[in-house]
Amino acid sequence: MTGTKAVVVACDIVTPYGWGIDSCWNGLLSKKTAIGRLDRFPTKSFLTQNAAVVPGLTYGQNESIVIKMLKPLLQKNISSIPEDAFLILATTTGEIDKLERHVLNKSTDAASSHPDKLLEKISLLCRINSHGIVVSAACASSSIAIAQAAGIIVSNENDCVMVVACDSVSEFVFAGFSSLMALDKDMAKPFDRDRNGLSLGEASGFLLLMSESRALRENRPIIGKIAGWGLTNDANHMTGPSRDGSGLAMAVRKALKSANISEKDIGCFSAHGTGTIYNDSMEIKALRAVFGNHKIPVYSIKGGTGHTLGAAGLLEIIIAFESLNKKIVPPTVNLCNVDNEASGWVSSEPLIFDASVTISTNSGFGGVNCAVVLKK
Repeated sequence: MTGTKAVVVACDIVTPYGWGIDSCWNGLLSKKTAIGRLDRFPTKSFLTQNAAVVPGLTYGQNESIVIKMLKPLLQKNISSIPEDAFLILATTTGEIDKLERHVLNKSTDAASSHPDKLLEKISLLCRINSHGIVVSAACASSSIAIAQAAGIIVSNENDCVMVVACDSVSEFVFAGFSSLMALDKDMAKPFDRDRNGLSLGEASGFLLLMSESRALRENRPIIGKIAGWGLTNDANHMTGPSRDGSGLAMAVRKALKSANISEKDIGCFSAHGTGTIYNDSMEIKALRAVFGNHKIPVYSIKGGTGHTLGAAGLLEIIIAFESLNKKIVPPTVNLCNVDNEASGWVSSEPLIFDASVTISTNSGFGGVNCAVVLKK
């Protein structure tokens, strides 16, 4: 990709490990999971009682969980956010806990929980002039939003885009995944031969992108570059991925072509890695299709953070930049017995590596796949 470049100049997150990027990074390197017993709502009738939630956040009457995450996070970083930034919100369920209360109380104000209303609240919190757009594309929502943000910049539509991502663990979502039999009764174990489902998690965060020229003009620190991206759809199943990994492989190839690099330039791979039987198997097939016998370090953070749904892509891209800049591949938490298919790709230990390019992928319901190439 030539011409205008999209760079990341600011970012921050809150995860089940706590507030800030360091808390998540250090939690992952400790190989300890943030998944534990959930007491936010009754779980006895569900497949599991475990999830990964942000410490100290509970259901409230006035503010939703995502606002409780976003308000302090954005206020802390307000000085770095320009008023002329274009805003993109990525979420799957937004203020779903607030909607739950409206339904239970038979309220006529359910529309106030619509993601578009959340976008307005975020715009006010950030003091951003533009109203922006919402991207809701299942578990690939925020990676697609980041790709779209980069696309806006490289096409010179805007030289500054703010991507905000958020999703919470709610009774509605928990019941849905439980009814799909998609939850591990214990904890998610990505790429483990004994894996049997995902663990739900929650997170919020933001990524501020600028054109490289504006970032340099404003003396902004450049965290890294969004070098390329690829989006595909399996057109295969409403909730399950294509078993052969062809859709994801195509997204990765598109991302590499967009970045004008080859698969041999990639130093490590941030996988979607949910811990379900079919997802992890599909991802390894996609990796083999693209990389062949050229094995690179592959990891998933979801054994630590849980599956943060629409926030997953943004969270994983931020961790991928940390990985690039610290030259460490984080371990795949909860990995005890590597699946034979994944042998030689994934590790339960942190690894040292030295490369300037990585790739992060996400897949979601409806067959959506997104791959994003990141550079130092």
